[in-house]
Amino acid sequence: MRFGPQPQASGTRFALWAPDAASVTLVAGGTETPMTPGEGGWRVAETALGPGTAYGFRLESGLVVPDPASRQQERDVHGPSLVSKPIVRDPAWRGRPWAETVLYELHLGTFTEEGTLAAAARELPALAELGITAVELMPLAAFAGSRGWGYDGVLPYAVQNSYGTPDDLAAFVAEAHRLNLMVFLDVVYNHFGPDGNYLGSYAEGFFRDDIDTPWGPAIDFRQPAVRRFVIENALYWLDTFGLDGLRLDAVHAIHDGSEHHILSELSQAVRDHFGAGRHIHLVLENDDNDAAFLGHAYDAQWNDDYHHVAHVIATAEDDGYYADYKDDPVGLLLDSLGSGFVYQGQPSAHRDGARRGQPSGHLRPQAFVNFIQNHDQIGNRALGDRLTTLAAPEAVKALQALLLLSPQVPMLFMGEEWGARTPFLFFCDFEGELADAVREGRRSEFAKFKAFADPAMRERIPDPLDPETMARSRLDRSDLAKTEHAEWRSMIKELLDMRRERIVSGLTGMAPDALTRRFGVRGFSIAWRLADGRSLELQANLGSTPLDGFPAPAGEVIWATPGTDVASDSRPPWSVTAALGTG
Repeated sequence: MRFGPQPQASGTRFALWAPDAASVTLVAGGTETPMTPGEGGWRVAETALGPGTAYGFRLESGLVVPDPASRQQERDVHGPSLVSKPIVRDPAWRGRPWAETVLYELHLGTFTEEGTLAAAARELPALAELGITAVELMPLAAFAGSRGWGYDGVLPYAVQNSYGTPDDLAAFVAEAHRLNLMVFLDVVYNHFGPDGNYLGSYAEGFFRDDIDTPWGPAIDFRQPAVRRFVIENALYWLDTFGLDGLRLDAVHAIHDGSEHHILSELSQAVRDHFGAGRHIHLVLENDDNDAAFLGHAYDAQWNDDYHHVAHVIATAEDDGYYADYKDDPVGLLLDSLGSGFVYQGQPSAHRDGARRGQPSGHLRPQAFVNFIQNHDQIGNRALGDRLTTLAAPEAVKALQALLLLSPQVPMLFMGEEWGARTPFLFFCDFEGELADAVREGRRSEFAKFKAFADPAMRERIPDPLDPETMARSRLDRSDLAKTEHAEWRSMIKELLDMRRERIVSGLTGMAPDALTRRFGVRGFSIAWRLADGRSLELQANLGSTPLDGFPAPAGEVIWATPGTDVASDSRPPWSVTAALGTG
């Protein structure tokens, strides 16, 4: 690896890609060392300094910048970087197969009262006992301030100081692995945050001047050094800390244009590095529904289509992108369960008629991560509403049962397992004009929604810069002392137990084909052939009134919504039945 401080026999090697700098001086340990120019815009210096050394790079202007590949910051993203000590991890851990994955997404700052890696590690035994098999951390990359979602990171290799140190991350991963839990990390390779990004002062070519993303200038992947920066970053998180997978944020905003796309190159580098003996899983978020990356290169994609149509079923909302799913939402959900994306090349009204997506019916069900809540779909609402505050409990529970018993990879958002109602709001920690722009931009963004057309209503939108906004987003674990929430959690455990004990063994290698049947407007059945020859059938009534005409389940009923008489052809409101056939 070329980026970041590298230990040597006699000290540490420092390297900076600075093609636009006339000179660079390493400022470290109270000394200044001119850096030697190398090929392609590199600057290199070797010193006898070791772990714990604070350092930075002085440009000809006098500005001292942190290392863009800093492993740790002394204070914040504007200050010196630190040479971190080597991480020790268990080399025996080999991971878990993808088919066993049940993801649990969490934001470290609000998952516990303390908001740290150490505090989150103490909650891992409860997740393992519940039946979760993989924890997915929202981005850890260092960002400006102490409050944020993590998607405005500017030092992609450094652990955000407010969450802890590299050692704390290593301890978190070690505890997860001790409990047989995988750990995934959300990484952002489509933009850098607006505060604390110094790359443009010495490497203008890191960014394109002809393409913008919704969050700022596009990263220029035509530059070999930029491609290497991102690939090394992926390998750093996976190899150094023993992580089990990465979720690549919003890859539709990555503009490459080269013959060998950076996503393909990154995946190949990861596969080559770890080989077949180590389970490493790569997942995309891609609003373009580009099926071409799914298969060997990437294990799966977050299926926003599935969320959107499930949300419409539960709430009847049709604002914004939900308008694309308002016509026959139960039928669209059935399409998604059967063949992945809802949009596989059809025109999207929300996108002014532009076609979206590629055919995905040939992909195995595990190529899709399904969910009915996540950080985006809650936090990008004006008031951070969870589905539990927008829909009837019985509707949410039916959708959770469908999620956890289907062969796709399921994901829960923190607190969803007990029906939490605490909001998850958008919050950040910028200052000055940038803070004002974010605050006003947030309010103007929602002006187009019917509920916030009135300026007085927009004043109700929480200020993302107010520390109380983040405080309100913290999980309230006292909920678990309440009967309602304890019973909700027990239902989720029962569903996950059934998934692990009866379904997972037949998922690897199963065919993508599914047989579907409709019952009225709100009912359906769907059946898959598992890899071991058994059939998995789900029947659902996703309406508020009983529905007749269902046939007897084909096989052994392994789970049914309480109050369901499977001997009858009638299914109660908001009910799901699962059955396994012998084939």
